[in-house]
Amino acid sequence: MRYHIMESRDIRKNLATEEYLMNHYAGNEPLLLLYIQEPCVIIGRNQNVYEEINQTYVQQKKITITRRTSGGGAVYDDLGNLSFSFVTKKDQTVFGEYKTVTSPIVQALKNMGATTVEASGRNDLYVDGMKFSGNAMYTKKNRLYSHGTLMYDVDLSVLDKILTVSKEKIESKATKSVRKSVTNIKPYLSPEFQYVQTEDFRDALLKELYHVTDLAEIEDKKLVLTSADKQKISELVNDRYGNDEWIYGETPVFTLTRRTRIPSIGIIDIRLATKKGKITDIRFFGDFFGQKNIRELEESLKGQPFLYESLKTKLNEVNISEYITHFSMEGLLDLLFGEVV
Repeated sequence: MRYHIMESRDIRKNLATEEYLMNHYAGNEPLLLLYIQEPCVIIGRNQNVYEEINQTYVQQKKITITRRTSGGGAVYDDLGNLSFSFVTKKDQTVFGEYKTVTSPIVQALKNMGATTVEASGRNDLYVDGMKFSGNAMYTKKNRLYSHGTLMYDVDLSVLDKILTVSKEKIESKATKSVRKSVTNIKPYLSPEFQYVQTEDFRDALLKELYHVTDLAEIEDKKLVLTSADKQKISELVNDRYGNDEWIYGETPVFTLTRRTRIPSIGIIDIRLATKKGKITDIRFFGDFFGQKNIRELEESLKGQPFLYESLKTKLNEVNISEYITHFSMEGLLDLLFGEVV
């Protein structure tokens, strides 16, 4: 396994670096990326930014907002968080199999004293029943990356002020506060790993992952970016991660809303507009995952009659679970036509 530590503290540049390396890293070994950033909110590929974030608070505090290419829910990062990403060939990782991908992180944290760490739920890591890490995946052509957060010493007091929690999540977790359901991993580590600086935790974790006592021992495993690489990454920041059109997009006015939460899938929120019995616009929002771009499914449904049998015939042409992992055509039809799934 090779590794790269990002120097930037800008989430937009870090996500651009991640995407660039997924597309251009030519090695056969898995690639581990580690990065830390200034306060920011990262929303999932399929989420409605206006419904996930307290826009007023975020603007007042000058917190960076961006959108990632992977699915899942919105997360808040600050300098107390360590993000990680594994870039692999597609055939080396099963999409959606988070327990396997995160197992090296879990074992390293256990070795560092957090013995109750476990992978649980759809895509999370927990310690003593509280979440400290969320993970997501993205795949393109023959490459895949799985990235996640490690809340080491994050300011938990601001989570309720920044992230808007849907009633579905509140009901499913029997809690009225984001803060009560999450924690930092730092207090669970052995005293010698409870550093003041997140960078020191990052380096200690890296040494644990490689089973070395000094980073100099793995200097040959470090991936160094070229000037050309950095230029391409800057272009990707401008084109995507720092681009308001990508982050906010255009949210049209819809005449019909269908929304549900399924434990193994997440929140699915469908906004639909029709005219003369045909679908004129349709958007899928939510914190679900999918291997294919949900926009492809949306485009295929535009212009179709909004009738059960007509849509069933159309949906028979696609594999819904490729767009919304673990979801079925029958489940989608039931949701669209008013049944609770």
